[in-house]
Amino acid sequence: MFLFYLSIQTMQIIEKRKYFFVISGILVLASLLIFFTWGLKLGIDFTGGVLLELDLKQNNVTATDFKEKMSELKLEGLTVQKAANQNNLVVRYISNDDDLNQKVLEKIKEVYPESVLERQEFISSVISGELKSKAFTAIGLAVIGIALYIAWAFRKVSYPVESWKYGISAVIALVHDIIITVGIFVYLGRFYGLEINLPFIAALLTILGYSVNDTIVVFDRIRENLLRAGSKDDFEATVNRSINETIARSINTSLTVIFVLVAMLLFGGEAIFAFSLALLCGVFFGTYSSIFVASALLVDLWKWKRR
Repeated sequence: MFLFYLSIQTMQIIEKRKYFFVISGILVLASLLIFFTWGLKLGIDFTGGVLLELDLKQNNVTATDFKEKMSELKLEGLTVQKAANQNNLVVRYISNDDDLNQKVLEKIKEVYPESVLERQEFISSVISGELKSKAFTAIGLAVIGIALYIAWAFRKVSYPVESWKYGISAVIALVHDIIITVGIFVYLGRFYGLEINLPFIAALLTILGYSVNDTIVVFDRIRENLLRAGSKDDFEATVNRSINETIARSINTSLTVIFVLVAMLLFGGEAIFAFSLALLCGVFFGTYSSIFVASALLVDLWKWKRR
């Protein structure tokens, strides 16, 4: 363990930053390519559809059982989960067809004669379009706010890199994390039918907060070392030393979060599966980018200015 810790402390991360840039570039380009080719598989929150809450008067009906009974209707985007009242099921599917909705109700009554429809809601495509617009706006405002805050927070460290460049580096790392996470969901939606709904947007916003927190820890150590050394030390060496001083903390903190997210994935059920998976991807790549991407970008910005 001590040897492993010692090897971490002497890693030449900045010196090998081109390799990490290549890895990140491949992942980002692949994610963008499949996003514009296939697109995300949107769920009921973004496409419009129907929500039903049913009391089936049976305690042993599972989501899988219900889906099998409804399979002949070939409902698009069908999701089934337990309601707060464990005897009830919440059913969602994509449809703007009144005839299909009527067939669904008739089929439910046929299979579960004693069932009671306790709630029925329709989500129109107009509302769904507004949700998509607000989701993109929320993410955009969050990114801009983060960039401005970091530029302000590091205003006292203007040498040898201007404070606003810390914000730019952090935002590039954040966009890197979001794009790769979205790319993974495009792939899963294409081949495994995984849909995204509002919890996925909440996960992306959470990723922004977590990832920038990890990045600021590294940047803050860079600031401390710069203020301590002044102009005596080479900037590249200072950044590399700062990363080595914080890498163990970043990995250990992320691992504790990852363990919780894996447990949520395994035991949290269908309702929070997409949310948990998005967070898991975001935490993993957020930790990677805060160590290997954000600070390395600072060094390249410094070198470009010198040239």
